Amino acid sequence: MQSSITTPAAAPSPIVELTGLELTLSSGAGQVHILRGIDVEIGAGEQVALVGASGAGKSSMMMIIGGLESATLGGVRVAGRDLTGMSEDELALFRRENVGIVFQSFHLVPTMTALENVAVPLEFAGHPDAFGMAKAELETVGLGHRLEHYPGQLSGGEQQRVALARAFVTEPRLLLADEPTGNLDGDTGQQIIELMFRLSEEKGTTLLLITHDPALALRCARELRIADGRIVGDETRP
Repeated sequence: MQSSITTPAAAPSPIVELTGLELTLSSGAGQVHILRGIDVEIGAGEQVALVGASGAGKSSMMMIIGGLESATLGGVRVAGRDLTGMSEDELALFRRENVGIVFQSFHLVPTMTALENVAVPLEFAGHPDAFGMAKAELETVGLGHRLEHYPGQLSGGEQQRVALARAFVTEPRLLLADEPTGNLDGDTGQQIIELMFRLSEEKGTTLLLITHDPALALRCARELRIADGRIVGDETRP
């Protein structure tokens, strides 16, 4: 009788792989070393807080992961794609298919309604029901009654809900959130955080969150600490 051998399934590839990552910018005073040899892997589905003092390199690291900034040296793989050497058009397509981004200052188009703002990435991707999908996502974030309102007619919390809907509507594999509650009061910010974590879990989206708030960082199962362009701490909580 022939015995059967079960081969263990290969571990899934990390959704973010940074290897020897460096970023150096030129200034009037000479070269400024923003990132200095970062090695980090983030697994699919993780919720990770990135913390550190202002100027430590948090936003630069996130911009490189999102394909919005090019590294000076090192390897950058996100969602199985090598970002180094990609053209601007290739990076734009990569972001559209894999990455959602939420900023502190919302970054909504002021001349577009909430519905139009959320539909934009779907229209670029050629979805035939872009507005129907955008409407459904706005309803998910509690703004089904604000579809035709412009950003200037919305509160800060409502604008960030629109930004979350726009980030999640394409079902990205990775969500990058840079101080998403920085311009909101405490209660409104807490509502946005609860919504962001719920959507991340429901959709299976990996979350990388920049925050100065220790309590918010504790919401994530993993915390990366960056100082002077280097990762100085990597803690995983049960």
